[in-house]
Amino acid sequence: MDSLGALSAFVRAAEARSFTEAGRQLSLSSSAVGKAVARLEERLGVRLFHRSTRSMRLTQEGKLFLESCRRIFAEVETIELEFAQTKGAPQGKLQVSLPLVGTLLMPTLSQFMLAYPEIQLEVDFTDHIVDVIDGGYDVVVRTGEAGDSRLMSRTLGTFRLEVVGAPAYFARAGTPTTPEDLTAHACLHHKYPTSGKLQRWPFARRPGGHDVALPITAASSTVEPLISLAEFGVGIACVPDFAVRRQIAEGALVAILGDDIDHVGVLRAVWPTSRYLSPKVRVFVDFLAENLFPAAPAGA
Repeated sequence: MDSLGALSAFVRAAEARSFTEAGRQLSLSSSAVGKAVARLEERLGVRLFHRSTRSMRLTQEGKLFLESCRRIFAEVETIELEFAQTKGAPQGKLQVSLPLVGTLLMPTLSQFMLAYPEIQLEVDFTDHIVDVIDGGYDVVVRTGEAGDSRLMSRTLGTFRLEVVGAPAYFARAGTPTTPEDLTAHACLHHKYPTSGKLQRWPFARRPGGHDVALPITAASSTVEPLISLAEFGVGIACVPDFAVRRQIAEGALVAILGDDIDHVGVLRAVWPTSRYLSPKVRVFVDFLAENLFPAAPAGA
């Protein structure tokens, strides 16, 4: 009997408290089950059962070994399930954590859900650091580096911050041509919810290393209100370029001071390291990488 077969015989015998019942379940004789358990005991160098003519119960070592065997068979079952899913459409619950700016990714997430209707997407939006493994997340999307050796990661794309305003605002208040000109304009700021600090507008450092002191007309812990205020002509905002591509293409917003901005951000997906990659995780990460940051048209 092979090793997995011997482990299976032991588990059935431990759960049934009977070699005869274990043999019936496995279509083996009780003698074959008893010999398999005896070989296991000899190989391990411990007694797994206390046996008498009337009863059979696990030793302390047997109880510990039973838990280990259950974990082994649970892992085997999981692997078989995951590989079975590769033959059909990916399915099941997918637990994802996105940064607060991730709400701007809803068009892409909507397209993913339409493309994979058998996947139930559960999304948490937070800028707080989350524990991918203990938190039970299948995938976490964040900016910056992925330094945890327990995690796999993939770069989804790069982005930059853009300074934008509505044509109506610039017609009324004038168009800044240098970062210093912004001191006379209504500036709309993103505030980090975890620290309360305002996000720095990433202009290249001036001689002396001092930033331009920008007015604070409004501040928000999420980016969407800043984009809306800018579209309504309230002021000028500094936001990720992927969040305002549509507005810029439609002419609702205009990007300014691009030559003065010194910023490149990276968006990454991270997930727990495993010998195999779940089909639902694979298609989710692939979909984000292919659709979140589409390549610019030739000649653009």
